[in-house]
Amino acid sequence: MLQSFKREASYALSSVGGTIVTKIPQGELIEAYYKFAKSKDGGKGTGDTRFAYKNNPMDNPKAAKDIHENPDAVYGFSPNPNSESIGGFADALDWTNPEQVAQATVRRQSYHDKNDNIIELINKMKNEGNSIEEIARAVNNQRNQNRLNDYIDDPKGLERVMARNEVKYGNPHGPTAEFSFNKYGSWEKVIEKSMSANPGMDACCGLYDKYYHLYRIGSK
Repeated sequence: MLQSFKREASYALSSVGGTIVTKIPQGELIEAYYKFAKSKDGGKGTGDTRFAYKNNPMDNPKAAKDIHENPDAVYGFSPNPNSESIGGFADALDWTNPEQVAQATVRRQSYHDKNDNIIELINKMKNEGNSIEEIARAVNNQRNQNRLNDYIDDPKGLERVMARNEVKYGNPHGPTAEFSFNKYGSWEKVIEKSMSANPGMDACCGLYDKYYHLYRIGSK
């Protein structure tokens, strides 16, 4: 089983279909396989071996609006097809398939890792004496770029994300700094939100507990 899993998961599957030529790091692959193999029923999350989060994603209104409880899903949740944020991923892969979900988890983890450059940018600009507004505008743009970079080897996925951005924000690259300021009310909040993550997608990928500290449940 392990050899088969390694062969199938050698390359990261695009979360919107197709295969991207991105090698999965060995350690992350083994960790993903370990989570899969822990379930005696093959990773579908049923029976006594069902995966369970320490923090229930359905207690988070932000996550609950984007996901469905799905007892057959590897991590117990799948995207709500009616979600404005992650609905496009509902049918992009089989959320009950351990191999496909493991690959999606690696890609999601990579997205989180890329967002570390936002913290680096904030610290750099603070040390250079930039204003809060200047920092907020820069990190807003960086967050947008990080999202698009996640699809650099996936033209169809990039097209889908940019189309969604156009509908939601009126800008294919994502929310403008002005859009974010008007939504959140301050440049400080824009900076904070630029470091946040979608809890629903993390729940579907097995990362909800790991990034629970980012969600700030109860804040708008």
